[in-house]
Amino acid sequence: MRALLLVLDHLAVGHVPEGQGAPVADSLGQLFHEIPDLELPALFSLGLGEIKKGRVFDPPAHHCAASYGRMLQRSAGSDSLSGLWELAGVILGCPFTAAQQVQKEVTAALQSSGSEFLLNPSGNASLLNKAGELDGLRQEHLRTGSPILTFSADSLLHIAAHESTIPPTRLAQICRVARQHCDTWRIARVTGQLLAGKPGAWKPACAAFPFSMVPPRTILNAISDKGLPVVAVGAVNDAFARSGITRAYPSASFSESMQTIERLWNSPQNGIICADLGCLASGGMAGFARALETFDTWLADFLEQIESDDLLIITGSNGSGPATLSPDYPRQEVPVLVRYGGRNAPLGLRETFADVAATLGAFFGIDERSRMGTAGEPLITFHRPRGFSGP
Repeated sequence: MRALLLVLDHLAVGHVPEGQGAPVADSLGQLFHEIPDLELPALFSLGLGEIKKGRVFDPPAHHCAASYGRMLQRSAGSDSLSGLWELAGVILGCPFTAAQQVQKEVTAALQSSGSEFLLNPSGNASLLNKAGELDGLRQEHLRTGSPILTFSADSLLHIAAHESTIPPTRLAQICRVARQHCDTWRIARVTGQLLAGKPGAWKPACAAFPFSMVPPRTILNAISDKGLPVVAVGAVNDAFARSGITRAYPSASFSESMQTIERLWNSPQNGIICADLGCLASGGMAGFARALETFDTWLADFLEQIESDDLLIITGSNGSGPATLSPDYPRQEVPVLVRYGGRNAPLGLRETFADVAATLGAFFGIDERSRMGTAGEPLITFHRPRGFSGP
């Protein structure tokens, strides 16, 4: 029994319900409006065109090779992390805390551990790498060796240090302490970044150290508890703080993620591969279109490797993509495509991303809904042989 969950960052289809106070956005609609000659034949063959038209309650389109629908995020907040957690069955009652709202409290807590820190007043960690900006802060860091804290407008604390002042093991330890303090204020992510280069031309010396909050129990924990592999590709391992993950393959790009997925799938075994194909929204609308075309070309060939009794779920995520100029994260409906057993049916508008978790539970013969406190319902039903008692 094999399952594959693919999450395409920023692939959303608009139609935000009234009263949620979110910016108006329609990532996919805006993309086709600005690039009308964009073609995604593989995704459209699975039903993305029906989703885009809003035909998710109509009789099934006979040319579609999958079931198709839309999903709403029920969790408070609309960041990508809460969306990934909800796909795994966790519905948050309140959003993560914006780091800037508690920067005084967190800074004081960190300094009480015996370290001194410098505050990046811009709230933008990328400015540390730009010449002519924050020169005084860089010089002060090189003089004192104190790490630089950046409290973002979303739920992220970024800790940076130049390699000449702090070794990577020390920076990682500082991040672990910060993670413990940030749990108190429900800051979703802590990242550490070691920098290299001359002042005014700093650059990352290595990959960032990610430290996310540990989620409550998810369907990934339930699947791995059954002795089945739960393989994370891309940002999934970091998003779940390794909880419920049996193997992880980080990726520097969505292209690398696709190559990793194909390599893993060609070594068939029971279990699930969960992949978050990040970076699709980089490079503006043109870059977003190119990334989707590349994914679609890969998907067309990859679909031939998926058997009828394998489960494939493709969905999107909320998040600030190229379709909106707002710094806020728009809450949009996201598409969901389910390929299994040759079925094609409209799935309607689902009230929570947790329907994906319920689907995975039903596929593997696991009912975790009451234990996780979620109200998700399977997107499709699975008929098991008489006497079936799980994987």
